[in-house]
Order: sequence, then C-alpha cells, then structure tokens
Amino acid sequence: MSDRLASTFEAQRDRLRAVAHRVLGSHADAEDVVQEAWLRLSRQDAATIDNLEGWLTTVVGRISLDVLRSRRARPEGAYEEIVVEADDDPSADAELADSVGLALLVVLETLGPSERLAFVLHDLFAVPFEEIGRILGKSTAAAKMLASRARRKVRTPAPPTGPSQREVVQAFLTAARDGDFEELLRVLDPDVRLTIDTPDGVVVVLGATNVAAGARFGATNDGRRVLVGGLPGVVAWRADGTPLSVVAFTVVDGRIVSIAAVADPVKLASMALPEPPETVGGAR
Repeated sequence: MSDRLASTFEAQRDRLRAVAHRVLGSHADAEDVVQEAWLRLSRQDAATIDNLEGWLTTVVGRISLDVLRSRRARPEGAYEEIVVEADDDPSADAELADSVGLALLVVLETLGPSERLAFVLHDLFAVPFEEIGRILGKSTAAAKMLASRARRKVRTPAPPTGPSQREVVQAFLTAARDGDFEELLRVLDPDVRLTIDTPDGVVVVLGATNVAAGARFGATNDGRRVLVGGLPGVVAWRADGTPLSVVAFTVVDGRIVSIAAVADPVKLASMALPEPPETVGGAR
C-alpha cells in the first residue's frame, strides 16, 4: 500500500470510528470494524477507488451492518460504553461528551439493522441516501423510507441535565413508590415512550397511562440516583446486592418524554455501576 493511501486512511480513521461507534454503540466493536476496513483497503487495488472517503464509508457501513445482523442471532451484546456515575452533586452539569446515551442506545436496539444504519448514517453523519442505498443494496427511495421509519421510532431529545430535570425524575420516583397515579400522569408527557431491555428482548410501552400503570419498575427504596450517559437516572439492586435495573430519563419542559431501562442481567453485569448501598433490602 502506498504511503499516500495509508496517510489518507489515517486522516479518515477518527470519522470512520465515529460512524461505527454511533451505529454499534460500542467502542470495542467500532475499533474492530475500522481495523477490518484497513485490512480490506490493504488488499484493494488503489487504482480502482475513485473516491476513497466514500469507499471507506461504504466498507465501514457494510461491516457494521454485518455486526448488527450477527447481534440479532446472539442478542447478548453489552452496554459497556455507558457511563454510569454517582449523582452526588445536584448542582453539577453532566458532560455528555462523545458517548452514546442509554436512552438512544436502547431505542436503537428496537430498530432493524437496515433502519439503524440508514438513520445513523443520514441523520448523524449526513451521508447521502444514494450512498446509503448502495451500502444496503436497496434503492435510494427505500433508504429514505428506512431512515424516516427509524426517525419516527427514535424521537429521543437529549437536553442537558440540570436541577429541574432531577426534580422531575424525583417526583416520578416518589409517585411510583407511593402509587400516586395522578402525580405520575402529571410528570409524564402524554406521548412518553418507555423502552425496557429485558433478557427476552426490548419491550416498548407508549403513552402516559400505560407507562404510569407499570411504573413500579423504578419504585424502590434501594435505588441510587445516578447519571446515565449524562441523563438523570437511578440504579436499583436486589436484596443480595446484584443489580436489578438501570433507568435513564429524558425530561423536556418539565415532563418526562422518554424512559430507557436495562433489566437484562447479562448487560447489567457488563456495566461499571456504583457499589450498592450497605442497607440494600432496607430503607434509606
């Protein structure tokens, strides 16, 4: 491989890694995808590549699509990239940085591989639909339809975390613990979306009434307030100290618009969670 081609690849490496990370939600998988793209480039006749940037995007997209499809066959993929940290300082703002938030990642898990790739490439990286269609082996119109369908499912705003968001989340948790249905409806957006990643797959619940009816999932005296990928959230443990769930909330204009929960023990075990309180199983 020529030095020019190698240097061009290195100049594209960060962008390619970002594309793969957004599609896959895992830094480790993204690194593997970029490395595979490098190996394929090293075996390619450079004279046959008219647009190296486009060629690399196509290769990374196709490899990522293969990874997504393989996950369908073995859905135990972990959320090792989610930052879960103690929220001990209510005045401190969360740094969202370059992480993929739990709320978005759990929702992305509900998309089919083609929907997910089309949405990420177009909406996050402005890749033209014509190019996305080539990656997917579909027409430009079909690629547009996939991205549009994914966009309707995602609809996950991620405003900065602040005291007002924390207060709304605390009001929700208190109402869930007390069984205060009316208060739950007050803090939930009418079109709220709840996604729960369970051992049997992702469950989606839509609408304030339905979410409020099952709101006991976060109602525990052993929960600890945390930041989950920069969003206000809560971690709960079982009596034996093993994690029960991690929940993240997105709050807009004083109401909760989306809730993402992980209750899959395999994925919970992969996450760097705070230590459970000493009084797990009792009141705090």
